[in-house]
Amino acid sequence: MLLPIHCCYLSTIVALTIFLSIRSFSDAQSCNGILVSYAYTGGSRLPPNVSNAAEQPYRFESTLTVLNNGLDELKSWKVFVGFDHDELLVSASNAVLADGTTLPAAVGNGTVFAGYPMTDLKTAVATAGDLTQMQVQINLVGTVFGVAPPSVPMPKSINLANDGFVCRASTTQGKNASSVCCTRDPKFKTNITTDEEFLPRQNGDLSIMYDVIRTYDSNYWAEVTIANHNPLGRLDNWRLSWDWMNDEFIYSMKGAYPSVVDASECLFGKQGTFYKDLDFATVLNCERRPTIIDLPPTKFNDSDLGKIPFCCRNGTILPPSMDPSMSASRFQMQVFKMPPALNRSQLSPPQNWRISGTLNPDYKCGPPVRVSPTENPDPSGLPSNKTVMASWQVVCNITTAKGTSSKCCVSFSAYYNDSVIPCKTCACGCPQNRERTCSTTASAMLLPPEALLVPYENRTAKAIAWASLKHFPVPNPMPCSDNCGVSINWHLLTDYNKGWSARVTLFNWGETNFADWFAAVQMDKAAAGFEKMYSFNATLVDGVNNTIIMQGLPGLNYLVAEADGADPLRDPRVPGKQQSVISFTKKLTPGINTVRGDGFPTKVLFNGEECSLPSVLPTSGGSWDGFSLGTSVLLSLLSFLLMR
Repeated sequence: MLLPIHCCYLSTIVALTIFLSIRSFSDAQSCNGILVSYAYTGGSRLPPNVSNAAEQPYRFESTLTVLNNGLDELKSWKVFVGFDHDELLVSASNAVLADGTTLPAAVGNGTVFAGYPMTDLKTAVATAGDLTQMQVQINLVGTVFGVAPPSVPMPKSINLANDGFVCRASTTQGKNASSVCCTRDPKFKTNITTDEEFLPRQNGDLSIMYDVIRTYDSNYWAEVTIANHNPLGRLDNWRLSWDWMNDEFIYSMKGAYPSVVDASECLFGKQGTFYKDLDFATVLNCERRPTIIDLPPTKFNDSDLGKIPFCCRNGTILPPSMDPSMSASRFQMQVFKMPPALNRSQLSPPQNWRISGTLNPDYKCGPPVRVSPTENPDPSGLPSNKTVMASWQVVCNITTAKGTSSKCCVSFSAYYNDSVIPCKTCACGCPQNRERTCSTTASAMLLPPEALLVPYENRTAKAIAWASLKHFPVPNPMPCSDNCGVSINWHLLTDYNKGWSARVTLFNWGETNFADWFAAVQMDKAAAGFEKMYSFNATLVDGVNNTIIMQGLPGLNYLVAEADGADPLRDPRVPGKQQSVISFTKKLTPGINTVRGDGFPTKVLFNGEECSLPSVLPTSGGSWDGFSLGTSVLLSLLSFLLMR
């Protein structure tokens, strides 16, 4: 009984393949540009069997084809596929995900593919119609949920993701295939000429250069440079990772080190079989996806590990607006290759780059793009430049994924109101056992100013007492804490005819010390009137609208971690804290109304990470207090902070 079904299935696939080939040929003839096509080729039910049909998993197989039918070579091709059925992509031949994600990966909201190893598609004119150079086919295998055969989980859209192209409306071939023709946009302006061998370097928040500086038949030396270009972005304790695509391994390094030193995967793998005479006891790392970390400053002058410019800074990369000399990091590594790439001209960079830090922005990195070789001053001192063997650029940009929690938060207070508006409930995420202990939907309770000095778990009594005194409602259960490692209080301190001032206090509730910290505040209407900051360095940031960056003075730029109180058995833990007053003039901002909101920031960042802001501002009309203009409690807080 199985044989007829099997033969029928094969006949269907053969017929579908012939049909798609005919239609693809027809589409290619009418498309004078880049033809992108997607064809679903099969699927089957996967275990386990579930009662909810929408959650039943199925295997899907499809083919994505990119054909250059235009007159210009398509460099570093990228294609967007709008997956729309909670797909989990397991494998993709001849391509990688452009955002650096390693497979398997959830792609249910759509994803961009980038070419690997074939990144460029030549033209029919230049190759006499050689499809092996004009076209690439990507075989996709993955899991889809709730779409049972004979229904087909087709993407909602496909298009070319390279800049400067316009795609027509897609055409469908039955229910199993679709295609779209993309041509160059005549309105798109670019400084790229079609006869250039390499693409120009791109701009981004962070760029990583992968330069091959020496090459041999079986190995090469690569220099990796991480450069920060965002005026407010930074990295602390950076961790850099990538995927080796051809079984390469790291033999030695200078300026950085693998987080795990382990050669076992080489010793018991194909690398150990091929390099029989190599001493693997001295090999640093054989992981397919290594993680690289920076070295401490004590290793900078180490003859074996250091002496690389911009190395050995404990993984700190500051924004160029703060210190240009600290806005880059560099290291070198010796990479051993595997057959068939054993000649000095066959070079291939790793893929799927990712970089992260401690309490820093999230970066998404694109694929490596071949660019013109990097030029460096000749080490001999002659007035000439020396180029490296080959260069690739990886561009990373700051992104915030949907649903991502903040890592810091802000509270507001003012001289005309006795209460503090604390950080939002669950501003930096909710506790796992929240159902039994606290409410995630209740608004954070207004606090007396001194409550900012104690950890959230010790504020309950103060919050309830304050609510009783001010006749505020008390939720049951109580609202969950903000769970933020860093919090910032912005207190509107004074407001007079010619100017006004605020007091900024930073609290570190975490276990990490922050050296060379910085904060940035966006003041939509008040930034032009900025005068000075008294205990911090502060300046308006060039190129960033209405933003003031502040940092500790030399010798005072260390925000320490939370520590035990004077009596650990009785006193709550004490946060690390820094405080300063910032002043503004009204001369350059006529009509400013600080009380109505102009005196509060609209965006706050700490070490490049955007903080959660309160949704309401302190009021002066008694809408939630019934208070007077007295500020004795806040002044007590100020005195207490300055004395510690």
